Amino acid sequence: MAVFSKSFDEPDEQRSPDKTRVDVVKLPGASVARLTFQSGWRWSECIRPVVGGESCQVRHVGTLVSGEMEIVHDDGTKARMVPGIAYVIEPGHDALVVGDEPAIGLEFESLAAETYAKS
Repeated sequence: MAVFSKSFDEPDEQRSPDKTRVDVVKLPGASVARLTFQSGWRWSECIRPVVGGESCQVRHVGTLVSGEMEIVHDDGTKARMVPGIAYVIEPGHDALVVGDEPAIGLEFESLAAETYAKS
């Protein structure tokens, strides 16, 4: 048996679109990302210019560590994310930070960690 660990403070990859920081650590068989969104962040304004499309097409699996976010799906349904909850957000959504505090989340879906906010 083995244990593998890495620090988000020394990520394998880092991306930083407008008001965004994505720190990715790569472990055997999995990639994990710490996403930091500053106050005023909105997917359609900060990430769409990098990746294109009408809405986010990434499936997110993770947890929000701090801050608050609102998710708005293409069909108009909304969800509020607060610290301490686990989430699955299906493709086809916009998202925004609510309030003045940065929103920090951890993403456990390897594909999302490896591709989110990447041109």
